[in-house]
Amino acid sequence: MILNLDPNFKPVAGEEIQFQSFTFSGGEPHIKIDPNCNNQKVTITHRLNSFNDLGLLCLAVDALRRMDAKIEKLIIPYFPSARQDRVMISGEPLSVKVYADIINNLQIEKVVVFDPHSEVTPALLNNCQVISNHKFIEKIVATIGNDVTLISPDGGALKKIYKVSEFLGGVEVVECSKSRDVKTGKLTGFKVYNDNLEGKDCLIVDDICDGGGTFIGLAAELKNKNAGKLYLAVSHGIFSKGFDSLKCFDKIFTTNSFKDFDNEGITQINLQDGLLS
Repeated sequence: MILNLDPNFKPVAGEEIQFQSFTFSGGEPHIKIDPNCNNQKVTITHRLNSFNDLGLLCLAVDALRRMDAKIEKLIIPYFPSARQDRVMISGEPLSVKVYADIINNLQIEKVVVFDPHSEVTPALLNNCQVISNHKFIEKIVATIGNDVTLISPDGGALKKIYKVSEFLGGVEVVECSKSRDVKTGKLTGFKVYNDNLEGKDCLIVDDICDGGGTFIGLAAELKNKNAGKLYLAVSHGIFSKGFDSLKCFDKIFTTNSFKDFDNEGITQINLQDGLLS
């Protein structure tokens, strides 16, 4: 049986468990689960975009266990605070570990995450199953055409993008870099390590797009190196600043791991379309 804690997010097929959730006037989340799932094997899915989402998950696990349900799997494709995987300056928390410790305390048999930001998340998370972005990128390449160059936006993406290239049969990869001020977050010094892209169509591949500053700066530098059409593929689309500043891209692709989008400027590939298998 499946407990989809976000009613708009159903990444796997199965008989759904009915429930009611609400927030008390004091701000506390609450849940009431259909008691028909007594003694059942359960998979939980959720999009954890806030601490209240995490709180609802914890309450759901407690309620299920009080009905002697066996929680076999938790599917949380976007792992919260995965980008906060290092303490950059004194006074900051190691946020990803805070989330991981809470989820580990739930003692779930398997926790599924999709294209985590770095190797830190699965290292901290017990019983973690990582689903790569390979099938996601394969679907995109099939849409835009096989004659495309993969663009790695920075050093952190290199290891993963070469695995994508191998999965796709050896697609060309161009490496890029940037500089970031850890105190202000300001990005500078975008570099493309190819002197002339000769009009080749380019697909930037990364795990997260938040404000999009990395990709806007990189798009300008790619055009300076004679790139053809520019495409952007991010596993987890936040797009906190909207899409107007991303019009430099011919097409943007993401999944529904973080939220649902209804915007003509973006193509959303749902995780339930074979991306989690």
